[in-house]
Amino acid sequence: MNHYELEPYSNFMIELGPIKIAYYAVFILTGALIALLLGIREGKRIGVPKPFLEDLLLYGLPISIIGARLWYVAFEWGYFKNNLGQIIRIDQGGLAIHGAVVFAVIYGYFFCKKRGVNFLKAVDLAAPGFLVAQALGRWGNFMNQEAHGGLVPGATLDAQREFLKDLFIPDFIVNQMFIKNAEQGTGYYHPTFLYESLWNMIGFGLILFLRRTKKLYVGDLGLIYLIWYSTGRYFIEGMRTDSLYIGNTGLRTAQITSIVLFLIGAITLTVRHIKKIYPKYYYEFIEENNVVNDVAEVENKGEEINADQQKNNNDTI
Repeated sequence: MNHYELEPYSNFMIELGPIKIAYYAVFILTGALIALLLGIREGKRIGVPKPFLEDLLLYGLPISIIGARLWYVAFEWGYFKNNLGQIIRIDQGGLAIHGAVVFAVIYGYFFCKKRGVNFLKAVDLAAPGFLVAQALGRWGNFMNQEAHGGLVPGATLDAQREFLKDLFIPDFIVNQMFIKNAEQGTGYYHPTFLYESLWNMIGFGLILFLRRTKKLYVGDLGLIYLIWYSTGRYFIEGMRTDSLYIGNTGLRTAQITSIVLFLIGAITLTVRHIKKIYPKYYYEFIEENNVVNDVAEVENKGEEINADQQKNNNDTI
């Protein structure tokens, strides 16, 4: 085949004159919406109200995007200090998920405190949502031909393509991974966006399974998220060609951050269960909320019966 005839997908889903809607934005917003719907559904089971979750996303999403941008800018300051006007140009790329996570957690803590909602409940609701949203967001990177790895093995373009095909990767992905004039030359690159997306979806399924067990304290799912995501991100980041670095140290920012977050998650989870720190099980909130709902249902039925009796008395009079 003539590999050079392959053309990348457009970055934009809609282009109407000056109005452009990027696939990246669509995937991020879709991921956020799915996370919200999942949170609302599970929130009913543990007593977290729908309006709280809607407001949490409404204000939290832009804050997270700002955090992702500031994180990226901080580690690319050598460029941005001489191009300050480019700091706000997020339409040109440059978002770091770790910044979004850090800002989201800080914002979420104070928002929960203000609304009187258990912060650990909110963390557990957010954990699976984060993973599915991040998994979808990586497909925005796919459309932009970014967040990819280095050239795949193969002395020829045919051999490189065959390498990806042997991994059972569909043609539409393989075609998009043929990148011209990239960092390591023209050729087929590792679809690391796909590796991370699949890793996140496996983690999503794992968390859904674990939260139906009776072994986890409330808040543990957030810690498991840190452990799972950080593990995958550390190894996948080592394959990427567009990593942020800490100054001139040669250390990848995402890998160092992943190590720190992994240790926070693993140590906190271990110590918490050994020392029995706030040993409130997740399933206990479900059971307590079921009792509250049952009582409310009985009270509502009682009110309906009283209303019917009053109506009958009035009709008799």
